[in-house]
Formats: sequence, structure tokens, C-alpha cells
Amino acid sequence: MADNITINIVDQVGRIDAVLAKETLPYSRTTLSDWLLEGNVLVNGTQVKRSYKVSSGDVVTITPPEIKDTEILAENIPLDILYEDDDLLVVNKPQGMVVHPAAGHTTGTLVNALMYHSPLSTINGEFRPGIVHRIDRDTSGLLMVAKNDSAHQALSAQLKAHKNQRIYIALVRGEFQEDTGTISAPLARHKVDRKKQAVTEGGREAITHFQVLKRFVGYTLLQVRLETGRTHQIRVHMTYIGHPIVGDPVYGNAQKLPNISLNGQLLHAKTLSLTQPTTGEQLKFDSVLPDYFDQALATLTPIIRKDENNGK
Repeated sequence: MADNITINIVDQVGRIDAVLAKETLPYSRTTLSDWLLEGNVLVNGTQVKRSYKVSSGDVVTITPPEIKDTEILAENIPLDILYEDDDLLVVNKPQGMVVHPAAGHTTGTLVNALMYHSPLSTINGEFRPGIVHRIDRDTSGLLMVAKNDSAHQALSAQLKAHKNQRIYIALVRGEFQEDTGTISAPLARHKVDRKKQAVTEGGREAITHFQVLKRFVGYTLLQVRLETGRTHQIRVHMTYIGHPIVGDPVYGNAQKLPNISLNGQLLHAKTLSLTQPTTGEQLKFDSVLPDYFDQALATLTPIIRKDENNGK
């Protein structure tokens, strides 16, 4: 079981769930919110509601629940491992693979495969061992995975402090006049469809930077860098500015290409950098676009602007 965490409130004010979300903790806001309900988060030794407003002098104690026996099975599923040491792995996840078990997906996930391959951290509980951050089922690309709790805490802290570089490649609908841009729009759970996220006033800060890599008739290939890492952030932000990701069935109305079938959004987590938790070494990893992504790009008609063709 992970050790208890004690937080002395000095000058933070506001709802306890919001204050804890700003702390450098190895747990998601959703997990902490659930633990508040279950009595695993106490203020001054007393269980409080999520709406409790902390003030200077309060002492918050977080007691992670014990890991229960689980029926999640280790499965001998091939993994594309770019890097591995005693603390972590960097895995290239294929499109279509769910990251961790959930309702409707108890086998065939990345976690099932990882459990067969290696010991994993226990911080995120029985259903998400080792998982420091996630990408969507139909998004492909790089993920870092923690093999022990100490590494998990260190990697989570890096994410919280925005010290990791995470760069994606996305094909979006429409053409851009600008070459670069930043989307700063807060995100929260959709008020009607609770499985979706939406740009919402008062939501959590979400910042996405993009750069045009290549222009096509009716489409644009982007390099996208995450400054924050909210659920579905790139997908929601691109739809918000009127350029949904091609193939996105949730936020892009399944925007398709005319001459090729797609199995999900054309979004790939291409580059990942991190600090090795034990040695402090700076590590950077890069992956190639999947074949289906290249095949989709090959069906498009490039646009060559005059300033990109020596004025000709």
C-alpha cells in the first residue's frame, strides 16, 4: 500500500477538491474526488464533503486504499517497447487498444499486456497499475509506464509541473492561414453527455500549441504540443476552433476521407521526453507515423504556397 500523504494548508483557499488538484500529487482529480466520498481523504482527522472549503491551518491527510485482489489477467500480448529500465517503460500503443480495463474492456488492454511483461506501480489501483498518463483507444503513440511507486510519483510530478514534452501529429479538417497558434480554452465534463469533454467557462485550464506541417486541399497536417494534459484535450480544442480531427467519431462527427476507411481519429502521440526518476537523465523518444496514417495522407492533394516554392 502507498504511504499516507499529509498536506498542511498554508495560504490555499477554496474547495478541497480544487485545492488538491493544484498540488503535485500522483493521483488524478477524479481519484481524489472518489476518495473524499469514501473517507480516504480527511481534514483535521474528519471526513468532509468535496465542497468543503479549506483554510489556513487545515491539515489534509490522504490514505490511499489498499490494493484488492483483482481478476484482471496478465495476457501475452505483443508490445512495441521503445525503452525500458528498472523504473519505467516507454511503449508505442497501437490504435484500437484500450489503455486500462474498464466496463466493457476487461481483456486485451495495454495493462493486461504490461502485467504479463513486468511488475508495475500500484499507485493508481488495481485497474490502472503503472499508468501515469493515458491516450484514447483510437489514438496511437507513446506512453510512459511506471514499474514502481517511487518512479510513478516522480513521473506524475513531472507531468504536473509541465516538464515533459508531448508532441502529437494530427490531421484536421480545413485549411489554416496561420502557421502556428495557441488554443487556451478551459475544459470540463460536458453538461449533457458525461462521457464527453467541452470548452466550459470555469473549467480546468487547458492549453494546446500547434504548428502547420503540411497543407492539403481541405485538410491540414499539424504538429500539436500539449502544455496541459486534460482528457480529450486535443480533440476538443481542434473542434472548438472549427478544425476537427479527421476520423474522430465523438467530436468530429466521424469526419472521413473520401477514398479510405478509418478506424478512429488520425491522432498520433509521436514524441515524448521525460527525466529518468533515479538517474536524472533527460530522455527523449520519437516514433514513426503508423502505416494507416501515411496511407491516409497519400490520398490527399498537397497545397504548395508561393512562399513555400520560392515564389513560383
